[in-house]
Amino acid sequence: MGRRRAAQDARRAREFEAFVAGAAGRLLHAATLLTVEPPEENPRARRLLTLSLAHTYACWDRLRGEDPYDHARQCLATRFSRAAWHQYGGLGALGRFRPRPDGPLARLSPQERLILVLRLYEGVAEEQVAALLGLPRERVHAMCDRATATLLHPPRGPAPSVLGAKAVSP
Repeated sequence: MGRRRAAQDARRAREFEAFVAGAAGRLLHAATLLTVEPPEENPRARRLLTLSLAHTYACWDRLRGEDPYDHARQCLATRFSRAAWHQYGGLGALGRFRPRPDGPLARLSPQERLILVLRLYEGVAEEQVAALLGLPRERVHAMCDRATATLLHPPRGPAPSVLGAKAVSP
């Protein structure tokens, strides 16, 4: 009995290592997009990835026939949305202020970032995103459109002040 269990554990570990070798890079990039951290310094994204992979490994034997990448991506999205909920307002988990990140996705809300990354980067269908987030499909569609428009048409700077300028008469 002990040898069979050891062989099953070794097979499970090899399968999971192969999965991580193939999927971790893309999942880390998705997590980095979600957390709006620079790719070279992304501790929050790495933590999200580690937690989602740990959960996927814990469920590995129960995934029978399911796509492990889809499971890991769903776990990543769920963990991100929970973390964003708890950190709303710029406070970290320990109450420390986090500086506002730069980058094009930083202008989006966490929910808009999540929808945009799932829809456009990961290619997940609107219906699946809506089911994952518990939103109507139409709401997901509208939020994705709004986020895309925000990225394609960034806000302009403030208009020049006319009140402070003196009129020049000819």
